[in-house]
Amino acid sequence: MHARTADRPPHARAHRWLGALALAALFPVLLAQRADGSGAIVFTEHAVAADDARASAAGAEILAAGGNAADAAAATMLALGVVSPASSGLGGGGFALYYRASDRTLHYLDFRERAPAAATADMFARREGDDAETAANRSRAGGLAVGVPGEPAGIAAMLERLGSGRVTRAQVAAPAIRHARQGWETSAVWERFSRWLAEPMRADPVFGRWFPPGSAFIPAGHRVDNPALARTLEEFAARGAEPFYRGRIAREIVARVRAQGGVMTAEDLAAYEVRAREPLVGTHFGHRFVTAPPPSAGGVSLLASLALLERWLPPSHRGQDSAYFRHALAESWKGPYADRQHYLGDPDHVDVPTAALLEPARVEARARTFHPMLAQPTGRFEQPLEGRAHRPAVPGGDAGTSHLCVVDAEGNVAAVTTTVNLPFGARFSAAGMAMNDEMDDFAREVGAPNAFGLVGGAPNLPGPGRRPLSSMTPTIVFEGERPILCAGAAGGSRIITATEQVLLFAILFGDTAGEAMARRRIHHQGAPSTLYYEEGMDDALLEGLRARGHAVASLDHSAVAQMIRIVYGEHGVAQLQAASDPRKGGRPAGR
Repeated sequence: MHARTADRPPHARAHRWLGALALAALFPVLLAQRADGSGAIVFTEHAVAADDARASAAGAEILAAGGNAADAAAATMLALGVVSPASSGLGGGGFALYYRASDRTLHYLDFRERAPAAATADMFARREGDDAETAANRSRAGGLAVGVPGEPAGIAAMLERLGSGRVTRAQVAAPAIRHARQGWETSAVWERFSRWLAEPMRADPVFGRWFPPGSAFIPAGHRVDNPALARTLEEFAARGAEPFYRGRIAREIVARVRAQGGVMTAEDLAAYEVRAREPLVGTHFGHRFVTAPPPSAGGVSLLASLALLERWLPPSHRGQDSAYFRHALAESWKGPYADRQHYLGDPDHVDVPTAALLEPARVEARARTFHPMLAQPTGRFEQPLEGRAHRPAVPGGDAGTSHLCVVDAEGNVAAVTTTVNLPFGARFSAAGMAMNDEMDDFAREVGAPNAFGLVGGAPNLPGPGRRPLSSMTPTIVFEGERPILCAGAAGGSRIITATEQVLLFAILFGDTAGEAMARRRIHHQGAPSTLYYEEGMDDALLEGLRARGHAVASLDHSAVAQMIRIVYGEHGVAQLQAASDPRKGGRPAGR
């Protein structure tokens, strides 16, 4: 969708039980739920799982008003941008995967940010006199770090192309406007981020007013509001995405970005388009996985890993957690993460050999490297493609980003991942929105790591209009013709491995959504050859991994996932098991 069409009428932590109860009082639909005994909440009609209870409630409000999964996903995204601005919002972008039950079709909208027309391949390369931190910061903070936002156009496209037509854009935006006007309470994550980013946040007219007088940080439970964002949301409610790409908001974005040292122009915003792409599809373990295509590396990596695991996991290892199972997972990721660096980029600008990367003969050759009792060096899993350059790869951390899942009463399913990249993006706002620092997802220079430790390759260098490579992995899994799982995650390079694990825990182990979400996870992405595990993992599993030669290191958590598991009965859907990751503490909503 071109931005100019966007004004056509559209046919964390859960923050305190008092807040959740207040929302339940406003929307009685949220009370029609019961726990499944493992952390998920079971619904029977519709469900929303997001990493903030208030955002889940916003989506459930729209479903209760007659909207469908696309309408509810849009409302959830808008609310997340208000109450969780460190992670996502209208100043960012993302990907939406959608299953429309009426005609059993799949839709994929790429509303990833784009580089300005003035972007060059060497714009973030180290300059004479730079230390490593100075060079890295140019792509992580300030105006040069900002890509052209795609989320306003993406939300408008969801409503126009996939929405029900039964709710208005104003209804969809109403929960987010209400929070921005009336205020909300901050969570513990705000305290951590505001201590770390106090100086740039205090300098911003929106972020700075959130600090209590005399406080060096924003404490948990502090009440804040965002009237500037409320006005922006009201313009979206009235006119859709048009003001963000040609109107008042566009002018403010350009002014703020250029004042912070950026090169974005009004022409960059006016030229923005949402891309409709074909999702990737692979059949593994008797299920059809539908997932993200480039410019995300998520789907390619997920399907490549699953193809190896099918060959390495005999039936005796498919129904139980074990050191062998975790070892196979770790080994299955080494090659795909190397492929990411060597071959993946924006398919509109570089030749991305997706089919060749997943070709069965290549998978078989890589599979032969596996040893059931010995961790192999990452280089052993690389399978160079003829005529293409190769460089080595490394591990990353956690950041902004939010994932959400929606299943409605009609059987439509939405899996959406949205981000501003690092916490609070480029560390400044425009029109009340946290502006993204998505330019850091490009390669600063070939061989240089980004903020998540992912080494840059030539196909992912910045250039005019290019979309940076992503790890976002929105995924829907089918059993036969019926969708049974919706999942995705936030957490930088760990998104892919977290998404794959919660899906496999459900499919292979038979876990409920809550059980799958609660299991401890691991992460490996190549060199250095470190296998990361979440604190609290079973000692026997760790000992088995060490015995196989893995160098293991702990981390507090791997990523923040969301999941809805659809359980069918004799007469259709019997349960919607909705799980928000306890690692951030969101809470699902529905009926």
